[in-house]
Amino acid sequence: MFDIKTLESYQAIDNKLYQVMDAEGKLVIPKWKSSLDNEQIVQAYRDLLFVRTADMMAVAYQRQGRMFTYPPNLGQEAIHIAAGLVMQEKDWLVPAFRELGAWLAKGVKLSEVFLYFRGHEDGSRFQEANRVLPVAVPISSQLLHASGLGYALNYQGEDAAVFAFVGDGGTSEGDFHEALNFASVWDAPVVFVIQNNQFAISVPLAMQTRSKNLAVKGIAYGMESIMVDGNDIFAMHDVFSFARDYAVTNKRPILIEAVTYRAGAHTTSDDPTKYRTSEEEEEWAKKDPVLRLQKWLTRKKLWDVSTEEELIASYRKKIDAEFEIAEHYPEYNIDDVFGYLYEEMPDELKRQKNDYMNFINSSGGVK
Repeated sequence: MFDIKTLESYQAIDNKLYQVMDAEGKLVIPKWKSSLDNEQIVQAYRDLLFVRTADMMAVAYQRQGRMFTYPPNLGQEAIHIAAGLVMQEKDWLVPAFRELGAWLAKGVKLSEVFLYFRGHEDGSRFQEANRVLPVAVPISSQLLHASGLGYALNYQGEDAAVFAFVGDGGTSEGDFHEALNFASVWDAPVVFVIQNNQFAISVPLAMQTRSKNLAVKGIAYGMESIMVDGNDIFAMHDVFSFARDYAVTNKRPILIEAVTYRAGAHTTSDDPTKYRTSEEEEEWAKKDPVLRLQKWLTRKKLWDVSTEEELIASYRKKIDAEFEIAEHYPEYNIDDVFGYLYEEMPDELKRQKNDYMNFINSSGGVK
């Protein structure tokens, strides 16, 4: 069981990494037991496979010209699935832009994700998801919102937490530090999650900071911090479970650095071969989160690998159906672009709308 004593034995200042199983799916902590039962673990693996399949198909849709720029999740899925197992409906999810599994776990429809990356604002409505903020492309800006939400939860007397995600590059932004400072000063129950995937687009971690790790950055703001193997779903689930309980019970923020690897490109507009080697990718591929859990399940005789091909084929059909919903969604209403900023549209905005309509008419209806 991961508790406060466990946290104290994995101090970020000592550069200690919390890990439950190694790359071969073998336990590295004697007598460790999961709080999840076997059925839940098998379902977590199914979810990992679904998210990975959806993610890879999203890249394919983009390459086919059916979707715009997309940020692959490949290699980071265990973080999202573990978070999804812990988050409750009353908790807030504050994402960056690479948290597909967490979105789906919180109730966001896959068709909405596809719709967003097809450039349609309705993809941010999340009509059946409770307490999820939209995608935040400006780096670290969402963390300020997360701290504010945590402050509001305390103000309203709610026993809930905020799960806020950011990449390693985001720790170099002022918003990151302002958000952590505010959350700590005002005792906001925020679980800050740094997805350290080793690259801020093309900038490697070694050029981001002189700190021995990223978790130590929370110490300066007086909050508990821990570094976790982000490709180990058991380790991530342990820490997320503790972090949520800690944040809600103590009304305090906590910082988690999930050490992982972005196996794909930063986005579909990126070419990672320009800044990293195939040898590096091969080394990290050995630590793949999906394969790691598969090995554990197979060793426990809880999973038959021969069934995966058929399962993935069924997933592909579901994903294609979700994409068709997004692809055949009604066109964006031009009035919506201009109509929700003011109660009464000012003359300047009327002029802009008129200019845009003239442009559409002159270009033969091309928007």
